[in-house]
Amino acid sequence: MFDGGRHAKSLSVDTGGSKLDSKVDDGAASSRSQGSKPLNESEKNPKPKVLSKEEIELKESVDELLKDMEQMKERFAKLLLGEDMSGGGKGVSSALALSNAFTNLAASIFGEQRRLEPMPPERKAKWRKEIDWLLSVTGYVVEMVPSQQKGKDGTIMEIMTTKQRTDLHMNVPALRKLDMMLLDCLDNFKEPQEFFYVKKNSDDKDKDPKTKNDDKWWLPTPKVPPEGLSDNARRFLQYQKDCVNQVLKAAMAINAQVITEMEVPESYIDSLPKNGRSSLGESIYKSITVEHFDPDQLLSTMDLSSEHKILDIKNRIEASIVIWKRKMHQKDGKPSWSSAVSLEKRELFEERAETILLLLKQRFPGIPQSALEISKIQFNRDVGQAVLESYSRILESLAFTVLSRIDDVLHVDFQTQTPGKKSSSKTSSRPSPREEGGDSGQMTLLDFMGWGSSDQGSEGKKEKDPSAMSDEQQQKLPNVNTHKKTSYLDNLNIMRSPTSRH
Repeated sequence: MFDGGRHAKSLSVDTGGSKLDSKVDDGAASSRSQGSKPLNESEKNPKPKVLSKEEIELKESVDELLKDMEQMKERFAKLLLGEDMSGGGKGVSSALALSNAFTNLAASIFGEQRRLEPMPPERKAKWRKEIDWLLSVTGYVVEMVPSQQKGKDGTIMEIMTTKQRTDLHMNVPALRKLDMMLLDCLDNFKEPQEFFYVKKNSDDKDKDPKTKNDDKWWLPTPKVPPEGLSDNARRFLQYQKDCVNQVLKAAMAINAQVITEMEVPESYIDSLPKNGRSSLGESIYKSITVEHFDPDQLLSTMDLSSEHKILDIKNRIEASIVIWKRKMHQKDGKPSWSSAVSLEKRELFEERAETILLLLKQRFPGIPQSALEISKIQFNRDVGQAVLESYSRILESLAFTVLSRIDDVLHVDFQTQTPGKKSSSKTSSRPSPREEGGDSGQMTLLDFMGWGSSDQGSEGKKEKDPSAMSDEQQQKLPNVNTHKKTSYLDNLNIMRSPTSRH
């Protein structure tokens, strides 16, 4: 019995071994058969994976996002370094670096805005993307405000919380709205239009002798049909002009308010003369200190025939205002003026000088920045004010540029309608955009800001009736217009940083 059991066990082991050996033999034969089989072409060169449309779009969006991240790193690295790429700590302040970033971005985007036409989609997308980057810092400029918090036990505690600074909370959305209005205005000038542009090297332009001595020789010349623009096209241009004019006034008001709130640098104060009389000059000082003051009459007697002369007068008036304000608000309380001049008269003279300054800014929005404005921007340390000033300045410049392009088309149409006046000068045949805005009953910059000369209320405001003016005044008033209306973007020197222009 035991022998049979041992025999059965050995038989099972032998059987299992034979099964295992057969499996090994089958595997070897299989491997030999597969090794001997040649590979086809599809196995040698596998086909690349075909991506679907969604996968391609996803890959492109990821690549674009990575590219934007690299650009953002570069932008903010320059801001953190203060434009000093050596990292030696010799860069400018964060406020000035941010102001220069706004200025340089506007120069790269709007520097070629020479025609009334929509912006290319690539430039518009770049502008909106990068302006959002630069404006993102305003979300972190906060102020502490008191608030109440209710505890778990029902008790109310007073705590301090943070919120966006008030001036940024009010002005940044307003500037974004003005930005959108300007871009929408450019989008309205789509093809087809009744006017068109001629390149400077074209035959039509060479035949026209008026364009050879034009002060804007680098710009393409607008052309209209021989019979002029239609009434609908003329009304459309006038409507766009009024809209852009309102944007210009709002941007100017915000920019003027922000610059006014900036502190006057000590370096600028040290460079001022001792009194306002020596800064203004004898003739302007006497005109301001007379009993009956008329700012329009004073401007009509000034030599405003060139941009340089206007800027010089603006610098002198701003210097006198700073001198008078400092003397009126001296901390020690000691009188620095003659005892014959009362405090009321000092304030009156200072308000009159500010009125003249505002009229200059209103009539000539394209003049360069004054020495005081450059100095304030250069030494400003407030990041919020730097953002508001630079953003409003570039919008003001773009609005003035678009306004000038609309004026050019309307001027050509005016010459077509009145052939006998073609020989007259461009500035004398049509008023400036600022004068047209004032004559049409729209809100002026003085009304928008709520500023004005207080002495006019006591003396009685007189309506400026052109028929009541003398012949001599009517001949002097057109001389207020400059022959060269230059915006911040037409003159590349204006677009440079305040440090390089100082």
